[in-house]
Amino acid sequence: MRDPNTTKHDYGHALIIAGAYGRMGCAILAARAALRSGCGLVSVHLPQRCIDPMQAAFPEAMVSIDPSPTLFSSTPEHLEHYSAIAAGPGLGTDPTTQEALHTLLRRRPAHIPLVLDADAINILAMHPDWLSLCSGAILTPHAREYSRLFGSSDPSAMAQRHNIIIVKKAHHTHTYAPDGQMHENHTGNAGMATAGSGDVLTGITVGMLAHSSLSTYQTTCMAVEIHGKLGDLCLQKQSQSSLIASDLVENLCSVSTDISIN
Repeated sequence: MRDPNTTKHDYGHALIIAGAYGRMGCAILAARAALRSGCGLVSVHLPQRCIDPMQAAFPEAMVSIDPSPTLFSSTPEHLEHYSAIAAGPGLGTDPTTQEALHTLLRRRPAHIPLVLDADAINILAMHPDWLSLCSGAILTPHAREYSRLFGSSDPSAMAQRHNIIIVKKAHHTHTYAPDGQMHENHTGNAGMATAGSGDVLTGITVGMLAHSSLSTYQTTCMAVEIHGKLGDLCLQKQSQSSLIASDLVENLCSVSTDISIN
């Protein structure tokens, strides 16, 4: 239960950099999942032509406006004002977006958790030397994204070498910490192999990190477990083949993510 004397500012402010013109679903799913995960505020950095879809679909989100009409081209100002940051879903890999991500990695305050997913990982695979800027970040690749970035290298070794947390998404998702810890998750089901499921995990993770008093690794492991539980809850009402990512977000109403505040 929350302290009745708290306000939204006591539960953290998540920044999500996601979406491009024609790929707004990723940003909407991640933003809805983040706010449903207990953080007090969510801002989404969007290209100009993507603002109306976001505000129509999810009026609770605040919007940071990119100078570009169609893609991520410029890192938001004052990153130090946020409690946690996520980047990647639906961004695309345009050269301008690549440079904007590079700027984000260089400017991100080291104490602020950073979740990198989807196209952020694909861009890193194009510039593997940028991994030196990712210390302390959480990367959430599925098998093909992992292979593009790390090849056949052992994920535990990669987490330790680059000082990152790796969430390798699979039937039993494994989360690897820089200190050698590994957690195997046993929630979830095959119905979650659907478009947008990973975007929901990104939103849950950044939303929980924004208000968590636990370690980044512990919070990440909890986010993965909760994500799987949502998929299992869906099967109480529907089939695996009918499950869509929005169903996962809706079931967040039934799962507690209150893991205290900073």
